[in-house]
Amino acid sequence: MPFSDERGQVVLVEYRSQWPEEFEHLAGVLHAALGDLALRIDHVGSTSVPGLPSKDCLDVQVRMSSLDEARDVPLLAAIGFRCRPEPWNRVEVSSGQRCHKLVVAPPVGARTCNVHLRESTGPNARFALLFRDYLRADDTARRAWGDFKQRLAVNVPDLVDFGQIKVPATQVLMRAAQRWATQTGWSVERTA
Repeated sequence: MPFSDERGQVVLVEYRSQWPEEFEHLAGVLHAALGDLALRIDHVGSTSVPGLPSKDCLDVQVRMSSLDEARDVPLLAAIGFRCRPEPWNRVEVSSGQRCHKLVVAPPVGARTCNVHLRESTGPNARFALLFRDYLRADDTARRAWGDFKQRLAVNVPDLVDFGQIKVPATQVLMRAAQRWATQTGWSVERTA
C-alpha cells in the first residue's frame, strides 16, 4: 500500500445504510474544493448499491469536462487529499479505449474513500455508472456478485491480489450489464 494509514487486507462488511449520507457529505466537500470543474459527483462502486457487501471504502466519481493534473491535484491537496501513486491512477482501459483519470485518497484519519476524477464523456465514467445501476436493478446479479466477492475475500485477502482477480470477473458482469442497458434503454444521461 502506498500510504502507511491504509489497509492491505480486504475486509468486506454488509451494506451500511449510512453510506449514502456519508457520500453526500463527501460530495459537498469535493464540490467546495473543485467548484464548477466538477460537472457531477456520483456515488459509485459497491457502497452505492443497497444490499451489496463491500469494503467500507466509498468510491466517488467526479465527472469533469477535462482533467488537468497540474490544476486538479493541488485543489484537492489543499483540503488534504493525496494523489494515488499506483499505475492504475492515471489511465484505465474501458470499452477497449485508454481513458485518462486521476484517483485521490482521503486525508490521513478521514473517512476511507477513493475519489476518481474522470472526463464526463469517457467510457470509464459510463462504466462506473452502469455497474452501479445494473446491480441496483438486478437482484440476482447483485446477490451473485456479493457472494463472489465474499468468497474471494476469504480466499484472497490481499487487496492487490483481490483486485487483480476481480478484474476479469467484472468484465463478465459488465457484459450482462450492457445487455441490460440495451434492453432497458439505460443511458448515462438518465442516471441520478
